[in-house]
Amino acid sequence: MSTSPVTRASIGLRSERGPVLLAVMLSTALVAIDATILATAVPALVSDLGGFSQFPWLFSIYLLAQAVSVPIYGKLSDLVGRKPVMLAGIGLFVVGSVLCGIAWSMPALIIFRAIQGLGAGAIFPMAMTIIGDLYTLRERPKVMGYTAAVWGMSSIVGPTLGGFFADYLSWRWIFFVNIPIGIAAATMLWRRFHEQVERKRHRIDYAGAGLLAVGGSLLVLGLLEGGIAWAWDSPTSIAVLAGAGVLLVAFGFVESRAAEPILPLWIFGHRILTGTNAASLVVGVLLIGLVSYVPLYAQGVLGSSALVAGFAVAAMTVGWPISAALSGHLYFKIGFRDTGFVGAALILVGTGLLLIVGVDSSVLHLAVASFFVGLGLGLIASPTLVAAQSSVGWATRGVVTGTNLFARSVGSAVGVAVFGAVANAAVARRGGDVSGDLDQLSPSVLEPALHAVFIGSAVAGVVMLAALAVVPRHTDFASKETQSA
Repeated sequence: MSTSPVTRASIGLRSERGPVLLAVMLSTALVAIDATILATAVPALVSDLGGFSQFPWLFSIYLLAQAVSVPIYGKLSDLVGRKPVMLAGIGLFVVGSVLCGIAWSMPALIIFRAIQGLGAGAIFPMAMTIIGDLYTLRERPKVMGYTAAVWGMSSIVGPTLGGFFADYLSWRWIFFVNIPIGIAAATMLWRRFHEQVERKRHRIDYAGAGLLAVGGSLLVLGLLEGGIAWAWDSPTSIAVLAGAGVLLVAFGFVESRAAEPILPLWIFGHRILTGTNAASLVVGVLLIGLVSYVPLYAQGVLGSSALVAGFAVAAMTVGWPISAALSGHLYFKIGFRDTGFVGAALILVGTGLLLIVGVDSSVLHLAVASFFVGLGLGLIASPTLVAAQSSVGWATRGVVTGTNLFARSVGSAVGVAVFGAVANAAVARRGGDVSGDLDQLSPSVLEPALHAVFIGSAVAGVVMLAALAVVPRHTDFASKETQSA
């Protein structure tokens, strides 16, 4: 048997993969820029449309639609191929962007953001799955490092573009700018990416998809809005989370009997997938803790500007692609699990540096801590995804990739809930007003609250070690990598 991978993604010469990779990176840039470009334009947007109390839903509804659709798209790509799912995702995202750009009210904009989120739910997992199809086990980390670099550059380009459009043109251009990028990515994929997909009649698991979409939506919604839109012990919170639990239990029952389940239950009994998905969930927790609270500490406690605060967390986006690109050399020598352990050790160094930050510290201190966390995440996020993809064949790679990224989204929602509760509890103990925004608190109240969040991040780093310990130390993926479709 040949040692080179044979998959249903057929790209004749190695050099022909370049345009497809460029299309994947452009598609990733759509989602990555959109994740940061809106924040700086919110004041101008609210001034034009009104609805100040509703604007947080611009972010929540997008994240919600994106998160719950990821595993569904993953399964669909295993049935019909990556290309149609990716093109559908780009199309939805561009249509949603056009509608957002012409929105006439805040409720309309929120609805159109949901359409964007549904498009984003297809784009990122399909990008990672296409990379898994086209590139070998040894090549994949370097290529995933390129996509990580796209996210890093977007964290700088996004806010800058958002501010420029809001100040000199119109906030509507933060959505219209997606149109040429999306058209270029879709055109390149349409012309250069060719798949050989076995055509057969499929039994679509509509019941499972519906239960997962509604149950997952309620779960993520309850985690995102609990303690913010309603109290954790309120009837609304209890009803939302209880409803999520009932629907997800029903989902498990339906999946156990479905001919072609949207999320096969064997995934949860597969040791490699269990460990890598748990690690991905913790990655989501750490990401939200770093991105949300390090800039707040820099501004609210150290008194830096928003630009300087952004520099502190941007250091993470420098470390991540560097270590992700180099991770392949490491896991071929010591294995996926031990590579993850090295990453976890770097995360503990970074979170340890956050534990000793104080009111007299510099923003450079925060940046160094973020850089170490970024290095650690790059040695965990990419290798664990590669391990998950390489433990299965083409026919289930899409759903495995989608599940891994869905776990990261759920982790971010959990992080929002847990870190928010920790910070609010710390504020309440010092007599602060938990009903207001954290960034409006005095440094003497804000600093202990954020320190409590940093302690939580360090605990998450320890939990990461436990998640990685589930992954087998020695894994041989040769048989899966050489499987034909």
